[in-house]
Amino acid sequence: MERIRWQDRITISPTLRHGEPTVRGTRVPVAVVVGSLADGLTSDDIRKAYPQLSEEDIRAALAYAADAVRSDTLVPLP
Repeated sequence: MERIRWQDRITISPTLRHGEPTVRGTRVPVAVVVGSLADGLTSDDIRKAYPQLSEEDIRAALAYAADAVRSDTLVPLP
């Protein structure tokens, strides 16, 4: 399966949610999507809670998160 191009579905605008990455055309933050998956929700669960999202939007949020982790230096907190 080819990785989705998150740039087509994720937007960052200082006028929308204070610049937090969101799914384009919505006010749903990427962090909510990724956090929901981390908490054990399925993509179907997320789409039920946020019917404006598509499966591709959820995959784009994950792709964005993967790229963000690759580009930042993360250190464990004590």
